[in-house]
Amino acid sequence: MARWYVGDKMSINRRDLSRRDVLRGALAGAVVGAVPLSACMHAQPGASANPSGSASAGPPAKQKKILILGGTGFLGPKTVAAALARGHEVTIFNRGKREKILPLEAKVEHLYGNRDPDLPADDERGADGKLLHPDAGPKGLAQLAGRQWDVVIDNSGYYPRMVAASAQLLAKAELYIYISSISAYEITPPDQGDETTALATLADPTVETMGKDFENYGGLKALCERAAEAALPGRTAIVRPGYIIGPGDPTDRFTYWPVRIAAGGEVLAPGAPDDPLQWIDVRDLADWLVTLAEHGTAGRFNAVAPAHPGRWGDVLGTCVAAAGSDAKLVWVPATWLEQNGMGGEDAFPIWVAPTGKFAGFHRWSNERAKAAGLTFRPIADTVKALLAWYPGELERRVRVTRELVEAAKAKGQPPPAGDPGALRAGPTRAQEQEMLAKWKASSK
Repeated sequence: MARWYVGDKMSINRRDLSRRDVLRGALAGAVVGAVPLSACMHAQPGASANPSGSASAGPPAKQKKILILGGTGFLGPKTVAAALARGHEVTIFNRGKREKILPLEAKVEHLYGNRDPDLPADDERGADGKLLHPDAGPKGLAQLAGRQWDVVIDNSGYYPRMVAASAQLLAKAELYIYISSISAYEITPPDQGDETTALATLADPTVETMGKDFENYGGLKALCERAAEAALPGRTAIVRPGYIIGPGDPTDRFTYWPVRIAAGGEVLAPGAPDDPLQWIDVRDLADWLVTLAEHGTAGRFNAVAPAHPGRWGDVLGTCVAAAGSDAKLVWVPATWLEQNGMGGEDAFPIWVAPTGKFAGFHRWSNERAKAAGLTFRPIADTVKALLAWYPGELERRVRVTRELVEAAKAKGQPPPAGDPGALRAGPTRAQEQEMLAKWKASSK
């Protein structure tokens, strides 16, 4: 089975995740964080409340000095580009590992270290689990010490101890934007769940592991939110995205659909055309994060699109139109798929049958985010951008995998598993065709 937590850039793809565990917090967002937040939304101390529950937004501020904790994954580069395009000064902080396989195009100040204050940037471990270079520098948050930025955007915080360390060190910032996830919610209301929905909790708030089935992900995200708010009361923006999609997505969790449909033929479409679907284009999210930074907007927000839940049939229809292939959607009911071991997103990325406790999975309220300036591009724009981006990305994956295999061989380590040319989400063509044949046979 495959399932993804939603929200941040490091969304997780694990074949052994349970339906409940991976939908945690969403029963509702590219791994790698104290008590849960109040279940009731309120204006934060020091924030001038308005109907959206965010801090009052005045005219855009002058140029901001923005620090991004991360910056080189999926959401990070888009945020860097958006900030630079609007005249802001950007610094990024990370371990410096991802650039080796996915160089950052923008020229920005780059500081190095580790979100864990106790570890060096080079935290590679040997087969025995011990650091290979324990005395290497820079270590922890050292390169951030004594520095100050107007706004901090934290899109790489997964553990409360580490978020607390960075938030406390950078507490003089005007605003700390923490990228959480709708997985931080404990439950999914049947319809239009908002920021007052109860958050996930952990039996042991000191845990620093996602757990065998990543069951701690949502609870850790909720604790990370609290850590940021405690360090900068009234000056934090908690952003809870749903599924982040668009060019640059390393998970293929939505990319599967336009790419598969572009290949043509009969395409197994799970569920029904009227099933709801929500997402957020990474470029819209990045632009909005910069808007929050410019206005100093504090609050808690569900960052999901579109303005109202989309129709699954319209989304797949848009993929067919954009691909220009001979693809034909074959709709297979959710009940039949469940009975045949292909139920929900355990088999088909992003979609889940809107029934029972999952009725509100793709029906989160985004009213507060819209009031704070979040806007959405048409899904057709996202689909076209993905189809234009994916061929080059596929070439890159094949090249990088070859390089990683060679590097592993030189170190005497096992090579990375998996086919770099295959989509990272959804059924294989063989699995899909087998299921379609079985469906047709049962329908006679």
